[in-house]
Formats: sequence, C-alpha cells, structure tokens
Amino acid sequence: MKILYAVQGTGNGHITRAIEIIPYLQQKGEVDILVSGIQADIELPFEVKYKFNGLSFIFGKKGGVDFWKTFVKLNSIKLLKEIKKINLKSYDLIISDFEPVSCWAAIKAKKTCIGLSNQVATLHPLAPKPKKQDIIGKLVLQNYAPTTYNYGFHFKRLDGTIFTPIIRKEVRQLVPTDEGHYTVYLPSYDDAHIIKRLEKLNTVNWQVFSKHNKKKITLDNITIVPINGDLFLKSMASAKGVLCNAGFGTASEALFLKKKLMVIPMKKQYEQYCNAEMLKEMGVPVIKKFNADTLPKIKKWLENDTIVEVDYPDNTEEIVNLIVENHAGSKKMDTGFESSNYNLFQ
Repeated sequence: MKILYAVQGTGNGHITRAIEIIPYLQQKGEVDILVSGIQADIELPFEVKYKFNGLSFIFGKKGGVDFWKTFVKLNSIKLLKEIKKINLKSYDLIISDFEPVSCWAAIKAKKTCIGLSNQVATLHPLAPKPKKQDIIGKLVLQNYAPTTYNYGFHFKRLDGTIFTPIIRKEVRQLVPTDEGHYTVYLPSYDDAHIIKRLEKLNTVNWQVFSKHNKKKITLDNITIVPINGDLFLKSMASAKGVLCNAGFGTASEALFLKKKLMVIPMKKQYEQYCNAEMLKEMGVPVIKKFNADTLPKIKKWLENDTIVEVDYPDNTEEIVNLIVENHAGSKKMDTGFESSNYNLFQ
C-alpha cells in the first residue's frame, strides 16, 4: 500500500504529532511525506518527499496573526502550481493534518482525502463553539484544507472519530517536578509586550520562550529564552504552571504533565477560540487578552493551585489502524464525520 501523509508546517503541534504517527503508517506500507508551511521550529526526522510553501499564517507580535505579512508571503500562482504538481494516482491512502496543498490536489484528482487534526475536531457537531460567531473564521477553517472524511483530536474524546491528544514519547517519559517557576509560550506577542505584563507579577519567576529573540535575557524575575525544544520540555516538566495560547499541542502536554494551565486564544484564530471553549468547560481559566486589565485574573490563577485532571492514553496505533481499515484504497465508508468541499477547479 502507498500512503501520502501531509503535514502543516505552521506551528509545532502538527510536526510533533507527525513524529508519532508516521512510524505506525510505515508499518502499513510505503509512506511519502509532504510538508507545507514555514513557521515550525521542529524538523521531521524522516525524509520529506514534497516541501511546499503552501498557505502559512505568520505570527504577529500583538496577540494574533499578522495578516499583512501573511498576505505578502502568499503567492497564489505558486500555490496553484504546487497543487497541480502532485500526482496522486498511485496513492491508496491520503491523510492530511490540516495541510492545504494535498487537500486541494485530492479534490482536483477526485481522490478521497482523510483529515486528521485538531482543527477538524473543533468543527465536530459535539465540540463546543464560542458564543460569539466568527463566520469568516469558521469558513476559513472549513475550506483551508477541505477533506472527505475527518478524524481528529480534542482535549477530551467526543465519539469514535474524535480522540484525546497524541502525546509524544519525549513528554510521556518526563518525570514532572515543581521548581516553582511558570513556563510561558505566547509566540504571537513580542518580548516587550510580555515583559511589560509579567514584570507586574513579580512574586514568581517566569521562563518565557520566544520566537522573536535569538539570545537568552534575564530581567529580575523574567528569563527570555529563544525557542529550543529540549529546554522548553525541561522548563515545562519542572514548572508550577504554564501560560500559553489556546493552541492544541502545548496545552495538551501541560495538562498531561498535570500542570496548572491558563490560556490566551490567539486573536482571529477560530480554532483557538474553539479550543478555549473546550478548555473552559474542563475548568481551565481562559483570558481573552494579555493586557493590564487581565493581570488581576492572572494573579488569581497564580494563587490557585487547582489542576485539571485528564487521562490521555497512548492511542496512536489505534487511530492509524482505524483509518487504514476504513479508508485504504480510497473506498468510501460510512465512517468518520464528513466535510463539505468547495472545488475551485470547477
């Protein structure tokens, strides 16, 4: 069997999940890997057959996506060329982790494409949605990487198609401790903004991992550290708590390690608003903005030692087996929840 596994390269969660999934797919057949996007800090330890620009969202410095930089980086002609470049005829199974080139190429080739990501889980009928509707954000999420059938991951299992998070082996092997500091990962805010807020909360030490700085800086109770996977895991494993965006990967790992967690959804990111709703239902405190007005809420969180209990078993092999059993050979099965696709080639 020949499999195409396509991974979104914007953000580290997709890559770390792929590292766990790919070895199980390789047990099922020959696997070609496609990666598109330019924002991840982690490299895949596998040969990548296709590397594309795709459609990357560029992190800003004020809490959201920098849409101007995203627009400047977008090359629609190149994207269409990338879509047309892939010949999918030889693949018995196409799986996309929110990767758009493979999805649109599958539509063009009239091939079944299986969605496997947190993003598709947020669209599931049983997944909580924000009270304030974001019609444009939802449309983008639905049509950015359209798939035929969906299997996904959320902070708790919803049904037979939505599973608990895949926790990478490096995290499962960690021995959590409490050295009293708080780990911070807010890549959509610049360091000056973060320091301005955290210096007001000087009763604890903060270890801030930054996409915007290339050297380590220590300012009183705040340490700014350039992104480093090993150092980040060490910091999180020994932290008292974690303050991060409402992205899926870091929040899942913090919950698994039984850390206090507070999240700030990235602005104009519909899936993060959906993630935040699920986390709020589970008892995780959520703040909408990271500014002077929300400092009292962060201070209250620091004073409260409540930890949200979760059970995240290692279910990676189970998920891969289910998808292969149901969809290998592109046979249509009444499994997985279906998506509506809009074909720009017609």
